[in-house]
Amino acid sequence: MLEKKSVREVDGTPRNFSDAELLEILRSETDLEDLRSEADAVRKKVYGDEVYIRGLIEFSNFCKNDCFYCGIRASNKNAERYRLSKEQILECCVEGHALGFRTFVLQSGEDDFFGDDEIGEIVREIKNANPDCAVTLSIGERARSSYQKFFDAGADRFLLRHESASDSHYKKLHPKKMSLANRKRCLFDLREIGFQVGAGFMVGSPFQTDENIIEDLRFMQELQPHMIGIGPFIAHSQTPFANFPSGSIQKTLNLLSVIRLMFPKVLLPATTALGTLCSDGREKGLRHGANVLMPNLSPKSAREKYSLYNNKIDEAAEDLKHLKRRVQETGYNIVVDKGNSKVL
Repeated sequence: MLEKKSVREVDGTPRNFSDAELLEILRSETDLEDLRSEADAVRKKVYGDEVYIRGLIEFSNFCKNDCFYCGIRASNKNAERYRLSKEQILECCVEGHALGFRTFVLQSGEDDFFGDDEIGEIVREIKNANPDCAVTLSIGERARSSYQKFFDAGADRFLLRHESASDSHYKKLHPKKMSLANRKRCLFDLREIGFQVGAGFMVGSPFQTDENIIEDLRFMQELQPHMIGIGPFIAHSQTPFANFPSGSIQKTLNLLSVIRLMFPKVLLPATTALGTLCSDGREKGLRHGANVLMPNLSPKSAREKYSLYNNKIDEAAEDLKHLKRRVQETGYNIVVDKGNSKVL
């Protein structure tokens, strides 16, 4: 049985669940109120009622990889490809700064068109124009020397979901040329260089077991990331996984609470995927321990083309007033802040 709430669990000290406790939580089909309230208390102890917003700029949907779950995979010939110019990216940042964003997340497929020098130049220009802002990159696997160049250019954070810490499960989600060993190498390189690092995985991805999820949590205990991104799997019609069911909203919410308790100081997003499957999914995510939202700053013409899964909602940054009101109704407040992780 799960332990009852104690002083230790609400003072910001990481909780170390046993495998048996984790299996009990993962196999539950109900909202575990004790778990949720503990996670909310820890989140408030560490971060207060603040919710950090990130301005997401999806600057290219070209990708050299062929991950079986992803709508912008190289084999999807129906994808309408695009790339934003440096000038378009910078304009997104101008608009975002005026709206109150102090972190910009540059996300793309693994697109070699944007080499190390090009990415470095974009980062430098964003930082020069917005010295009060953080820049996060989410551009996939690269050499350690490339990551060092991005860091030297001024990039602060890097998001790279590990997707599965089980080698056998990882191979069921990715083509043979990709490896879990290299994905882990990238994550540890990024952390050693000095980035605030984000890892994570899909909940309910094809062939995933509860034991796989426990492996994910144990791997993250080893990595000690600054950010953890999880969201329910949602299929894309132009992938080999088109007919697989979506991941469980409730399991995702319970896992958010587990992660907040295991990693009290991490930045934890309430993801777009949660909002896609459930109209108030992001609000529920905040109640279960999340403290980050990522509205979309990309040009409207690009948003539908960056289709990782079907029916993705448009979390438009222009609707920030509406989002602030919804967050306030949940009992939290969106703040104008870089929103750095408290993980050392």
